[in-house]
Amino acid sequence: MNILIAIFGEGKDLDALQMSARTVIVCLAALVFIRISGRRSFGQRSPFDYVVTILLGATMSRVIVGASPAVPTLVASLVMVLLHRTLAWACVRSSRLESLVVGVEREVFTSGRFNEEQMSAALITRTDVFETARQELHSFDLDEVQSAILERNGQVSLIRKRNGARKR
Repeated sequence: MNILIAIFGEGKDLDALQMSARTVIVCLAALVFIRISGRRSFGQRSPFDYVVTILLGATMSRVIVGASPAVPTLVASLVMVLLHRTLAWACVRSSRLESLVVGVEREVFTSGRFNEEQMSAALITRTDVFETARQELHSFDLDEVQSAILERNGQVSLIRKRNGARKR
């Protein structure tokens, strides 16, 4: 036990080597937790994914600096990741829950017209759509665009008139 205290320290009075040793353990634990949560869970970048990511980082950083006891904090982090995975699993089985947790896509432009109601609900502006056209189509206008959809991850997808190819 004394060897563990020498390596990892105790409480907030940690030296650089002890914090470094804790960092190694926390990074490995974080990788394991993210793998447990699943590729889809963190890859979707939904609001819930961001909340879990921020909370996981904030919680686990407390172990590194000795602000919280290591084992209970790591267990709490594991519970957070398991909750995230469980909710992702439930979203796969319930489209209603998925809409609540992840959101829905919104068609903000179609056939030459902006949908002001959808844009207002999504808090997106015409400038946001034009920005995507400049970035993805290298165009200042929407002449080539059949439809613009605000995706659930916050990105705007543009569907061209000519071939229907989808651009992000």
